[in-house]
Amino acid sequence: MHAALGNLEVIYTICSYAHLGSLPVLASTCRAFERPALNILWRDLQSPAPLIKCLPSELFSTARGRMVLQKPLDAMMWDTLCKYTSRVHSITVKQSSRLAAIIEPLCSLMLSCPSAPASLFPNLYKLIWSGDGTSGAAEVLRMALVPSLLVLDVQISSASSAFLSLHNLRSLSVWDLGDQGIEHIMQLRPLRSLCLDIKTPLVCEKKLRPEFPVFHDLIFLGLSTDTLKRASNFLSSFRAIESREIEIKVDFNHPAQLTTSGSPMLAQFFTILQERCDTDKLEVLTLLGISGKVRAEPDVFIPLHACRNLTQLSVERGCDISMSDEELYQLVRDWPKLEVLKISCCNSFEDTTMPTLHGLIELLRLCPNLASLALVVDTTKLDGIDLKSPGGGSCNKYLKHLVLGDSPVGAPLKVALILSGLFPNLEQVDFECSDTAQTKKSILERRTSVNILLGGFSIVRERCIEA
Repeated sequence: MHAALGNLEVIYTICSYAHLGSLPVLASTCRAFERPALNILWRDLQSPAPLIKCLPSELFSTARGRMVLQKPLDAMMWDTLCKYTSRVHSITVKQSSRLAAIIEPLCSLMLSCPSAPASLFPNLYKLIWSGDGTSGAAEVLRMALVPSLLVLDVQISSASSAFLSLHNLRSLSVWDLGDQGIEHIMQLRPLRSLCLDIKTPLVCEKKLRPEFPVFHDLIFLGLSTDTLKRASNFLSSFRAIESREIEIKVDFNHPAQLTTSGSPMLAQFFTILQERCDTDKLEVLTLLGISGKVRAEPDVFIPLHACRNLTQLSVERGCDISMSDEELYQLVRDWPKLEVLKISCCNSFEDTTMPTLHGLIELLRLCPNLASLALVVDTTKLDGIDLKSPGGGSCNKYLKHLVLGDSPVGAPLKVALILSGLFPNLEQVDFECSDTAQTKKSILERRTSVNILLGGFSIVRERCIEA
């Protein structure tokens, strides 16, 4: 054997580049390859099905369309099964078809042997189960909830007490926990990422005062809800939430939301957010509309001015903000660290006020670290802008991603000259909007011309640097 094959790191590198179907053959080549090849083969499972296939076929028969265990596993079979399951580090199941046909045989194996291990997967650290709800996931949890688990993403209810045994859990995505479940997961001190689906009514919505203590040490909190009121009620149920990043997904098309105008609804939500969150710690805030559209005024963001360390603000789907140049200044003046701003990419209302390129220039002065911007801008009003030095001698070299949505476009050459002067490293603009088919041909041609010119300017700039 070549001396290089005595190096375990070399063997692992070879196995990592091997095709998945070749790993069993590689493992049977020699003892040196067996362990590394099997470790990579079983490390990440997309389904528990391969575990059943590695056992003798005569162990199971079919009765009434279901697999039935004919006899318990002997010691040798258990050793074989554990030899593989102990190597599994992650299980990701995103398809619900035929899951029961896989889970039932595994459960039968566990029940058939009194000396079977408490868990089939002692070294599992990641479980993502988007299967057929509680029935399939509950059986998997019994086999997979082990102390080594770090990431758990399941769609299941009434499993809150099981989380207490996961002392090392760092990421949890789940739904329908209720008050008791929230109390349980608050005891998981290593938890850093929490995603909750709160579309079902929660007990805490009926309470008049906060009942939960401070949510410490979270880095990411994600809520998926059908109404902003429900998200507000959830946040109100805590004395405080110390999270660096918060993401809210809401259905603006929900009947309960259609009866409320956008501005008061958003203002109330942001007010509660400011009251309950650690404003010094909050850096990233995202509000995503799952469906529907609401219209709001920029003053709804006033409570967020307390978040001085905000680096990312995204309110880009489902919410149209009518905003002038002056209102844009007032919006961002308290966020000098802002790196990402995404607001109102599409203009769904005819009388919506839009900032102009004058406002965009002032935005860059107030937020010099912007690297990504999505904003509807009226680029037809160019009076007073020096095409040779649109920023008055200043520019932003960080910004490489600019989304102008369905912004009205003026003279393509002038618009391209201004954008190129403001953003020297910008190669193109995304004019994305939902009604492209309804957009006039002349407008589409102007948008295309802007990007062609920006691409040309970028090439010329590179040539000048090389020269």
